[in-house]
Formats: sequence, structure tokens, C-alpha cells
Amino acid sequence: MPVITLLTDWTNEDYYLGALKGKLLKNCPEATIIDLSHSVSRFNSAQAAFILKNSYKNFPENTVHLIGINCEEGEESPFVIIKAEGQFFIGPDNGMFGLVFKNNPEEIIQINTKKYTIDSFPELNILSEISCKIAAGEQPAKFGVVKSEINRQVPLRPTIDPDVIMGSVIYIDTYLNAIVNITKELFEKECANRKFSIYVGSNHYEINKINTKYNETQIGELLALFNSSGLLEIAINKGQACNLLNIKINSHIRIKFYDNKNR
Repeated sequence: MPVITLLTDWTNEDYYLGALKGKLLKNCPEATIIDLSHSVSRFNSAQAAFILKNSYKNFPENTVHLIGINCEEGEESPFVIIKAEGQFFIGPDNGMFGLVFKNNPEEIIQINTKKYTIDSFPELNILSEISCKIAAGEQPAKFGVVKSEINRQVPLRPTIDPDVIMGSVIYIDTYLNAIVNITKELFEKECANRKFSIYVGSNHYEINKINTKYNETQIGELLALFNSSGLLEIAINKGQACNLLNIKINSHIRIKFYDNKNR
């Protein structure tokens, strides 16, 4: 049974989503259609990349992921079919895939769109048809020419000083928890069993331990943990950290390390 996932910035209020699902089911009635998200901020390729990167590995082999973010073909953002880790990804090569895949995928095909009607809704009139054909077992090479590499955006990386990591909030989830671009691996390497303070927004909000679960901290209290993606997360147990602390995308989160004898 083919699986096709959808990732867009449309929300559920417009007709776009219904039209696209109808077209997919018309062309591929046996498909299971999964909504990854339709709440991506408008044109936010980085947010879409975060969702896709942390979702696709849980899907079965041969899943087709249709991405409708900044979905307008151009010289710098051609439509592509990507094969990676046994799955397929279809959408504009506008830099988003470069945030998802660290290395070049095993196959990249730039779609030849000349035989399709080009309009303002390519997800419906081009990408849906190709998604169904790929889901049915047709090979990506049939739809275009090989592309040597995907376009890349430069990801936002933390800065590292001898005793400080300065990270940035890269995603805010439904619970209004802040996810930071500091990995558990980086934290443990720089920490080296030293004491530390995590400062949120300013020195007024300070965290001195890493939780493994939210409920290790009392309800209403600020906490930090490393989530299932291995990234630092700032939260309030049963609260809304980003609202209460005015945390936004790109807000700074600072970790300061101390020699144990000096703290």
C-alpha cells in the first residue's frame, strides 16, 4: 500500500489541501495520505526542513513525501525528485532539502516540467501526478535529468567559546516549548562534567540541571532537557515557556560552564 505524505504552509482553511488530496486519491486510490503538517509559517523553508528531517525516518520504505513550501519553479529552485534512505521526496529545490540531508542523497532528478501546464498551483497539476507515479513504482529518472547536487542553505549554528555556548531557538512546538540548535553531543563535549547555567533571554531566567522528563520539575517551573531529536529544549512543566518568557525564533539561549571549584 503506497504512502504519500504532505507538508505545506496552507493551514486547513483554504481549498488547496482538499483539492490536492482529491487529486492524489483520484490518481492513486489505494494510497494512504498522511499529513506531516500544514501549519508551517508562510514560506518558512527552515521550519519545514526541521519537521521533515525529524519525521521521515519513521516512515516505511518507498514512502513519497510531497512538499509544498515556496513551491514555485525557477532557475534557482527547480522541481526535483530525491531518493534518500529508501524514500522519495518531491518539491522545489530551494535550499530546504539541503537542511534535511547532511550529504547529497543517492539520487537527484530535476523534473522536466515542459510537458505540464504551468500555473500557480504546481502541487496540484504537476507534483501530485508525479508523486502517484513514483508511489506506483515508476523510477525517478523517467521524469527528468540527473542533478549533481541539491541547493543548500547555511544552517544556523551555535557559537562556541571556551566556557560558553551561544545557541538560537530554531523551532517552537505546539506546547510553546523552544527547541535550540544545541545538540546533546555538543553540550556533553563542552561541559566535560563541569557545572553549568543555562540562561534564557537574560540572566534573570537560569537553569542548572538537565531533565530526562518534564515532570522531574514542579508544575509551572522552568526546565531544560534534550528531546527525542537530541536537541536542547526549554520548557515549563504544564506551561507555555515561549509566551511567558517572550521567546521567539532566533532568540538566544546561553550556556555558561564553570570550573567546579569556582561555582
